[in-house]
Amino acid sequence: MAGPLAGVTVLELAGIGPAPFAGMMLADMGADVVRVDRVPGGAGSALDALMRNDNAVDRGRRSIAVNMKDRRGIETVLRLVEQTDILIEGFRPGVTEKLGLGPDACRARNRKLVYGRMTGWGQSGPLAQAAGHDLNYIALSGALHAMGSKDRPPAPPLNLVGDYGGGGMLLALGVVAALFEAQRSGEGQVVDAAMSDGAAVLMAMMYGLKAKGFWRDERESNFLDGSAHFYSSYECADGRYVSIGPIEPQFYRQLLETCGIDDPQFRDQWNSAEWPALKAKLAALFRMRTRDDWCALLEGSDVCFAPVLSMAEAPRHPHNVARGTFVESQGVVQPAPAPRFDRTRSELPSAAPVVGRDSIELLKGVGHTEQQIEALIDAGVVYRADGGDARC
Repeated sequence: MAGPLAGVTVLELAGIGPAPFAGMMLADMGADVVRVDRVPGGAGSALDALMRNDNAVDRGRRSIAVNMKDRRGIETVLRLVEQTDILIEGFRPGVTEKLGLGPDACRARNRKLVYGRMTGWGQSGPLAQAAGHDLNYIALSGALHAMGSKDRPPAPPLNLVGDYGGGGMLLALGVVAALFEAQRSGEGQVVDAAMSDGAAVLMAMMYGLKAKGFWRDERESNFLDGSAHFYSSYECADGRYVSIGPIEPQFYRQLLETCGIDDPQFRDQWNSAEWPALKAKLAALFRMRTRDDWCALLEGSDVCFAPVLSMAEAPRHPHNVARGTFVESQGVVQPAPAPRFDRTRSELPSAAPVVGRDSIELLKGVGHTEQQIEALIDAGVVYRADGGDARC
């Protein structure tokens, strides 16, 4: 694999949400990510089917399918741990310990192992064992309270703030930092990544502004939350939208000049008492032209402007095309790996594997003989996939 993490091995205990996203980030940067899947069989969870993203978030893995309810399956995973740099898991606190795959058991096999744990509430605290989802975790951090219109309930920002920004990316950063330290100390450690913690970290700027008196603790009352006329989205004549964000005075002046606005009410940019009236005036202005007309006038200038694109439109925008921001793999358009590295460049990893596709290869890699492998398969401890047939 290409990328700055080439040569790093990651063992991912299959799950949903932020841990797979962290696995994608690591795979995108060149790590060899091995996903330990459940042995197929039974009805399966509809949620599992919904969350499994076979061409995007789950890309770049190899797959071994193991029955972890069998002690031989646990031993199989521990054999893999012996040759692993990073393990990531996203279960409730204590689950992997009950399986026999907790940090102590794994680090007894590999003292340099970095053990990444992804949860909603963290490994400790009164809520640690409670169920939850992205929305709940960002609610506890103060982030959700700040989002949306003041006359409506807080608006869920998809699952970007908890699952991915405050979760998966936090975990990926944490395990890479711990790996860097382990290479110097010779000792691994446990990384406790919680989405409630991560969402709070993402709010650092707002908490800092609040402490200085520059942020009001209510929705739609601040310059970044949709209250300000100069930082918002506006509907155009064709029902589509544009966004503007000229916070700095020189950019704000360019907006007024380019749009031909000479109304003196606009001169006092930071008088929040005037924001509702100015926002109404800008709304009327933007409804006078189509989105494409506004793009022709404002795009590429220092007005801080961009059209609000749909997921169907974004991959076709000239800037995204020039940057290669999106790529297509097996007919699926998806975001390309990011960030960019000028020397150890990342490449788009392969699509997500069929469950159990790499079981044989991985077992051989940790020293199992063909006879031992066949015995594990015959006993249902390990699943081998080949063209959809588990026993070919």
